[in-house]
Amino acid sequence: MSYDLAVWEGERPADDKAAGLVFQDLYDRLVDTDADQPPTERIAAYVAALLDRWCDLDQDEDDTSPWSTSPLINEASGPLVYFPMRFSMADEASAYAADLARSTGLVCYDPQWRRLRP
Repeated sequence: MSYDLAVWEGERPADDKAAGLVFQDLYDRLVDTDADQPPTERIAAYVAALLDRWCDLDQDEDDTSPWSTSPLINEASGPLVYFPMRFSMADEASAYAADLARSTGLVCYDPQWRRLRP
């Protein structure tokens, strides 16, 4: 079982409902498609910062990585990264990921709870 987060570039939506609409639009255009779009510089830097905290799953010899996929950068498309993490580590990893997004001027959305973070 995994837990997903979405992080994107852009203005922070006014509320959770608006964020859900933005997320769905980005997902439809960037994830649920055959088009391959490289991550933007800001999204690539965000993913690199996540990997500074926890290694990629395919490099995790000590079973400490929260990610459910590898390489994590493959979950990024253009201005969006939509990534899964292990449910057992989701509280810690999602809190860190949300704080990191906020500190770098990115938007973080939790599709399970349908709300903006933090």
